[in-house]
Amino acid sequence: MGQKKLIRFEAIKQFPNVLEYPQGMQGKWAGYFKNEALITLELACGKGEYAVGLGRLYPNRNFIGIDIKGNRIWRGAKTALDEGLGNVAFIRSHIDKITDYFSEGEVAEIWITFPDPQLRGSRAKKRLTHPRFLRHYQKILVKDGVVNLKTDSPDLYQFTLTVINLFGLELLESTDQVYAQPEVKPELQIKTHYEGLDIAQSNRIHYLRFRLNRELPLEKDAVLKQLYIEPDID
Repeated sequence: MGQKKLIRFEAIKQFPNVLEYPQGMQGKWAGYFKNEALITLELACGKGEYAVGLGRLYPNRNFIGIDIKGNRIWRGAKTALDEGLGNVAFIRSHIDKITDYFSEGEVAEIWITFPDPQLRGSRAKKRLTHPRFLRHYQKILVKDGVVNLKTDSPDLYQFTLTVINLFGLELLESTDQVYAQPEVKPELQIKTHYEGLDIAQSNRIHYLRFRLNRELPLEKDAVLKQLYIEPDID
């Protein structure tokens, strides 16, 4: 690990707005933020641009970015501290552990911004909009909670639409070209480091907003798997 990464890993241990694998926080976030506002999560937050950006836009709401890469979290956490954003915090952990950190109904909304699309067919279950993950989200979201996906990957966008249709979830908004809209909502104008890289080289930013308003029966996972049996992409 590079020297800069080591320095940042050590630094976040002292940051009051970063919690690493926090224990005993379920149902305790109102005490942490010192208010009763519900929480919005940014999953696989990277440098935390969305958590910070949303925190600036909505000072009366609470935001938490979650990622395993501590050296990336450092950037967002430091910015939040420098700007005095007391409504923004970060958790260093794996995404599949989130039910350890939040109680049922403690989270209002989830943002998934430019995650690894996991293009190999054999890695579909690692996509953050796979029902395996959606079931985790459902356990901590308010009833009929909302998930937002912003991505430059047409594959992940189409995969997520398939999941929404297969499970009968309520699609609230969908566009395969965010910046072509006549009016772009302020929260969609927030840009992450990875958006700027345009790794997918699609020249398009895709966005989905949907509600987790139905049960997600396990037997439908097999149907999804059949739809996505395809050669792995190198």
